[in-house]
Amino acid sequence: MDKIVQAITFCQVKQIFAPYSPHLFPEAFPGVSSGDCQGKDKAAEKHCQGDPDQYGNHRSPRIVSLKHHWWWMMNTVWDGLDETRDFDGHILFIEEDHYIFPNAYRNAQLLVDLKPSKCPQCYAINLAPSDVKAKGEGWESLVAEKMGNIGYAFNRTVWRKIHAKAKQFCTFDEYNWDITMWATVYPSFGSPVYSLRGPRRSAAHFGKCGLHQGQGLSNVCVDNGDATVQLDAIDKVPNIKANWPVHIIKRQEGYQAGFKGWGGWGDKRDQELCLSFAYMHHFKDPSSP
Repeated sequence: MDKIVQAITFCQVKQIFAPYSPHLFPEAFPGVSSGDCQGKDKAAEKHCQGDPDQYGNHRSPRIVSLKHHWWWMMNTVWDGLDETRDFDGHILFIEEDHYIFPNAYRNAQLLVDLKPSKCPQCYAINLAPSDVKAKGEGWESLVAEKMGNIGYAFNRTVWRKIHAKAKQFCTFDEYNWDITMWATVYPSFGSPVYSLRGPRRSAAHFGKCGLHQGQGLSNVCVDNGDATVQLDAIDKVPNIKANWPVHIIKRQEGYQAGFKGWGGWGDKRDQELCLSFAYMHHFKDPSSP
């Protein structure tokens, strides 16, 4: 992974590394500390430390690191880096198992330019539908729907709204960052959180091994990294038209307000570490809630 990043020559690159990782602290928090409760241990009976989640399960460092990493990364990119902390425009976030189409950058620019007039109520732009398996409708119109987690971009105004909900994000008993956003942060904004995208995807998720696939000894998942994504000629050039109307998908499927979370995030230490990321680049009045 590092060699791939070091070999990038078509743009400027700055590599950042999350410092509070269970990989760097395997025998201390946020890794596994001596005396930590495991599984469904009862702290009083086992004389161990830790706060169980709503289902009675104690923290798993491998699982909680997902939410920690995303929140640390967001706070670092927006408020910690010299190159970006004074930048107010849109920042695009992609992941290592996202295949980016040749037209993605230009399409993203077009969507950002069109958003104020075409969808002023939209918070972000997306390079792909919120349904990670969907390729798009192929319509001759733009689409506004719930924000997806593949190739999303928003500006500092939206980041400030998200950052203001740090307490909700960090205390909600859910180990996935995106489900936390859908179930508690976005609903707290008071109106539907739409994202503008094109009718064809400009990015695709190709990874098959993740947190939930093939982690047991009997079903180890092996991903050779091949991106078998169909790429048509229209996907190689900007394919968004400024005169298209906007189709709004008002019925937002999936996780939303009222979902209580899958758990995994009940330990007070994780919640406090998460909150510390929110304020590591800001002065926080200790008397504030």
